[in-house]
Amino acid sequence: MVNVERVIIKPMKIAIGSDHAGFQYKEQIRAYLHELGHEVRDFGTYSEAPVDYPLFIRPVAEAVALGEFERGIVLGGSGNGEAIVANRVKGVRCALCWNVESARLGRQHNNANAISIGERMVNLETALEIVKTWLETPFEGGRHQRRIDLIDL
Repeated sequence: MVNVERVIIKPMKIAIGSDHAGFQYKEQIRAYLHELGHEVRDFGTYSEAPVDYPLFIRPVAEAVALGEFERGIVLGGSGNGEAIVANRVKGVRCALCWNVESARLGRQHNNANAISIGERMVNLETALEIVKTWLETPFEGGRHQRRIDLIDL
């Protein structure tokens, strides 16, 4: 696993899930989250055998929407389909992240309670930095809250 500097953040309950194309990163990110002291529930998949991603992504998003978990991480090949599925669940704001800046802005401006990462789009070190940034970045509120309130009208 890539060595990522530890930062002290409040332990959270985090749901994680992937399809077959995101499986390897899911395993690495899950281990990283445990190292940071977070409680993690793995919603699958549990191998690189081909699967239909909505079957593993929707339960992650639903668990976040129900408040069972504070955050959710979904992974796939590109992360696009996973973000689409997660965002179909009311109350989930899943940011598709391809770099640290997209993760930071997803939290600051969109109060993203989930992120989607494509294993084929970023290297593992970047994926771990995306997760770290997303966990550490607070929501700015203010004008951004007003906009978020308009999402679920």
